[in-house]
Amino acid sequence: MKKVIIVISEWGYWGEELVGPVLSCDEVGYELTFVTPTGKKPTPLSVSCQPGYIDPPLGRSVTTEDMGRKTVELDRSGRLDNPKSLAEWFPQRPYASSPTYLRDMEAYYKKLDALTANEISQYDALVIVGGSGALVDLANNQRLHDLVLGFVKLNKPIAAECYGVSCLAFARDFREKKSIIAGKHVTGHPIDYDYIDGTGFEGPHAIDGSNKGFGDGYINFGPPFYPLEFILRDAVGPEGAYIGRVGHETSVLVDYPFITSRSTASSVECGKILVEVLERGLTRYNW
Repeated sequence: MKKVIIVISEWGYWGEELVGPVLSCDEVGYELTFVTPTGKKPTPLSVSCQPGYIDPPLGRSVTTEDMGRKTVELDRSGRLDNPKSLAEWFPQRPYASSPTYLRDMEAYYKKLDALTANEISQYDALVIVGGSGALVDLANNQRLHDLVLGFVKLNKPIAAECYGVSCLAFARDFREKKSIIAGKHVTGHPIDYDYIDGTGFEGPHAIDGSNKGFGDGYINFGPPFYPLEFILRDAVGPEGAYIGRVGHETSVLVDYPFITSRSTASSVECGKILVEVLERGLTRYNW
């Protein structure tokens, strides 16, 4: 039985971007391990459960009745209630100001090497779910970067969706600082799909870092923190390419080991392509 890690934000994920890969993996009997940054149950963004919600950039609903229902069912199923904690699983990289910095770094890399050899090697693929929450606690999450780098080292597939693709731009070996997607062909949330207003976050955390919750359950930060498309274009460099396929209903690319998915509508396809990669050795798709 193949085993897949699915990483989800605690600040709000888009329902279909979790449901799509889960459905495909369940269909073929994969064992799924759900992971969040601190082990808290992830929260689906409310609008991703509402078929009547009109996405402003697209001017239409992006959630079907069926997908909205499946998002709610998965949230209530109990499968997401006790995710594995990245903070407890992976070490924190030491500050350079530590008086024992060299010894600390030696211990840090020793721990990472052991995790990669003894634990990450037991898994077959990694999935990073999108939604606006990924901008908050996944994109620049050092522990998630180390998990990604472990899969790169083992040459195992990594699927990232929508804003989750930001992790691939920022996950870099701390010693080299080189983009792991340099020279690769990727897709991800295009600037055409960016909100001018209404980029929202939901979950168990308050803005001050406490666990009081959001009160009304929603925070609007206006536009997204950065245009992901521009970051991806820079990260792939002159030998790679960002391919948005705006105007096409879906955009999923495979440039092994990376599987990248543009946005919500591509989620089901992303799950199916992940299975193709794992079962049939697909290494190139859509470019």
